[in-house]
Amino acid sequence: MTFALPPDAEASAPPERRGLARDEVRLMAVGRAGITSARFRDLPDLLDPGDLVVVNTSRTLPARLEARRADGTLAPLHVSTALDDGDWVVELRRPDNSGPDLGVEPGTVLALPGGVRVTLLAGFPDPARPSRLWRAHTDPMVPPTGYLRRHGRPITYGYLDGACPLADYQNVYADDVGTGGSAEMASAGRPFTAALLVRLMARGIPVVPLTLHTGVSSPEAHEPPAPEPFRVPEVTARLVNSTRQGGRRVVAVGTTVTRALESATGDDGVTRAAGGWTDLVLGPDRPARAVTGLITGLHLPEASHLLLLQAVAGADLVATAYSAAVAEHYLWHEFGDSMIFLP
Repeated sequence: MTFALPPDAEASAPPERRGLARDEVRLMAVGRAGITSARFRDLPDLLDPGDLVVVNTSRTLPARLEARRADGTLAPLHVSTALDDGDWVVELRRPDNSGPDLGVEPGTVLALPGGVRVTLLAGFPDPARPSRLWRAHTDPMVPPTGYLRRHGRPITYGYLDGACPLADYQNVYADDVGTGGSAEMASAGRPFTAALLVRLMARGIPVVPLTLHTGVSSPEAHEPPAPEPFRVPEVTARLVNSTRQGGRRVVAVGTTVTRALESATGDDGVTRAAGGWTDLVLGPDRPARAVTGLITGLHLPEASHLLLLQAVAGADLVATAYSAAVAEHYLWHEFGDSMIFLP
């Protein structure tokens, strides 16, 4: 799906800097009966008792590092994820952060803060193909979570007016216990507040967790998501199944929740507790089996996330919604406005 992003359509700062509360961003409700515009805090009124809301509790890590190349040039290095063998997956950016540096070669060595050196080994996930993502080895070997907390900053892109503190990139329900985390915020959940979560549950709409640690999804590269680690707890799987059996809606908060739930759902339509790495790509050839509603931010033209939206809501409904978002001057990106698809 293609469309023209209008001028000034990119949210350049958190809504709090624009005089709004987190839950005061606009929310477009999209269904077969038509499109209505509300505020995110109106979400409980758009759902019915017995519907289920599923959130991704992965916390956001400060995943941007300053890397020094052999010629002394500094460039951002985005740490996407940690692999099971201790290697990292990283994206080296151009020095001005205008996009990924696609001219680097295997064997490139970068100096990182704290005396750590990182060597780019091969493209990821396919070492035989050029890629913006690299498997990399650190010397000494260091787990990224603690290291990033000491030396990293949040990942930012050129549409933002300056840097934001890490707190601006955390969802209110993010789990700060244990290891792991996301390179970039699971931003569909950012407009939730503690008060809004209470209102949902008071209305008889349970909110249940899963985890998917998101990697780096550069806005300049329209490509399928790389493999990502996830975990769907048994209680969440059980409630997804009972909600669907009861004729109610399973509403995923974001594409990350959708990917995790669908990775845990078999051909028989049953969702089971699951974990590991998922390389699932949803689209017309693999429609959603478990998710029947979706809360999402607004994605760029030709982004692979649009195919996932179509897997839940259908191509026609997604196209209609984006036409309305352009016409009504909705704001894009992680600090922008939201949509809820209830087909």
